[in-house]
Amino acid sequence: MPLRTVSLDQLTIDDEPAFAKLPLYPRLKEVLRRSGHRFYVPAPGTTASWDRALFLNLTYWSGEEGADVLCDQHLAADVVTHIAWHHLVGEQVTRAAGNARSAAAMLFGESIASAFDLYMLGRLWRDAPGAEFVTTQVPIISEAAQDAGMTDDDFAALMTAVSDDPDRAFEDLRQLLYDASRALLACKDVVEAQTQLEGFARHRFGALLHHYQLSNWILYARAYAARPLGSDAVASDVDRALREAPVSLDWLDLNFVEAAARPVRGSH
Repeated sequence: MPLRTVSLDQLTIDDEPAFAKLPLYPRLKEVLRRSGHRFYVPAPGTTASWDRALFLNLTYWSGEEGADVLCDQHLAADVVTHIAWHHLVGEQVTRAAGNARSAAAMLFGESIASAFDLYMLGRLWRDAPGAEFVTTQVPIISEAAQDAGMTDDDFAALMTAVSDDPDRAFEDLRQLLYDASRALLACKDVVEAQTQLEGFARHRFGALLHHYQLSNWILYARAYAARPLGSDAVASDVDRALREAPVSLDWLDLNFVEAAARPVRGSH
């Protein structure tokens, strides 16, 4: 099963009609297109199993080649936004810090991309309830919440609140994921980690924490961070700006998404 690389324009975007209702989606898609991001796909006439693609993506998630492994030439619309946010953080945070990837920048980018998934789920919960993203992700998130002790009624109430104010849900979850992953990365042993997890369990989205597979984030940061935690002033400044902004997604839209769309000075 040899792999070849293709561009975003060579892929079929699944579930896109539902996502087209989200104002940020087309702009994030354009960010990803302009970035030149490449995707690994199997040779024509072959497919890769989901398990194989997942293994390759998680195990070799260094980001050096800027490519993701797909099962075939289909890409989910939510993955488009996820990769675009990672690119934007790389451009606006990592590059501003001198291109040396810090642990904080890595965790910061993942917290934004993952929290945006919940934002989209909240928007589509009522606007496009039949979207594949909704019908597949809600049961998965519900199972994680139940495993953490949340009842079906409490989960329904939580999702209703997310749908009522998806912007607030984004920022609340972003803060939780960033704070929790940074705290857990600094832990020296199981006892410290358990203490941290118990503290975050009381958060509004604490029952969803394990859904986001923070162990992968932490192992990735330990393996690839060029600079240790606490050494990235740029990530800290942007994090503070998001916490202080009336609507953090509006801040990101203006300072990350729109900034990426502006022509580079001196270009034609």
